[in-house]
Amino acid sequence: MCLGVPGKVLGVTGGDLRLGRVGFGGIVKEICLAYVPEAEAGDYVIVHAGFAISRIDEASARRTLSYLDELGAAREGEEPR
Repeated sequence: MCLGVPGKVLGVTGGDLRLGRVGFGGIVKEICLAYVPEAEAGDYVIVHAGFAISRIDEASARRTLSYLDELGAAREGEEPR
């Protein structure tokens, strides 16, 4: 099974390979944006294996992140936030 995780594009750098700084709840990673050339700073993207594979709206991103938080809390035996 593959998992794509939503993140917010914080900045974009051009060049031969278009890259972006993408934030995931306080963690920032450099992500390849070649598959989503329309993505700009402020957009949300789904990331899998270091590649942004699609753009999504903010509401969808927040909803998915909320589900992931609930899964993590359940795994740790905590109450969902």
